[in-house]
Amino acid sequence: MRIGELGQATGVEVETIRYYEKAGLLAEPLRLANGYRSYNKAHLERLSFIRHCRALDMPLAEITRLVEFMTHPSNDCGDINSLIDQQINRVRARLASMQALENQLTTLRARCDATHFGLECGILHELVAAAHGEACACHSK
Repeated sequence: MRIGELGQATGVEVETIRYYEKAGLLAEPLRLANGYRSYNKAHLERLSFIRHCRALDMPLAEITRLVEFMTHPSNDCGDINSLIDQQINRVRARLASMQALENQLTTLRARCDATHFGLECGILHELVAAAHGEACACHSK
C-alpha cells in the first residue's frame, strides 16, 4: 500500500509517517520502480502500535524502547514495567497540576458572580492586579 493508504488505515498523517521513518521507529519501505513507497502489513501493525502508544501520551523515546523490546522478545520485561510506572507518575503529576489549575480558575470565577460592566468585574480586577505584580485571589494559596 502507498503512504496515503497507510495513513488512512491508521489515522496517522503522511508527514508523521515520514518522521517516524526518519526517527527509526518505522522501517523504511520498499520503493517501487516509480519511486513510490510500498508499505506492507508489518508497517501497518508497527504504525498502529506507535499510534496506540502515542494515544497513551508516551514520548517517542519510550516508544523507541518498547519497539526495541518487541524486536528482542527474550529480554526481561522489568524495564517495560518501569517505563509504564514512569508514565503513570507523569500522568498523576499532570492530573495534580490540572486540579490546581481548576481550583485557581474556580477561585477567580468566584470574584464575579453576576453580570456587570467591565469596570466592575472582579475577574478583570484580579487579572489586572496580577499583571501589575500584585497578589491575586487565584494565586494567594
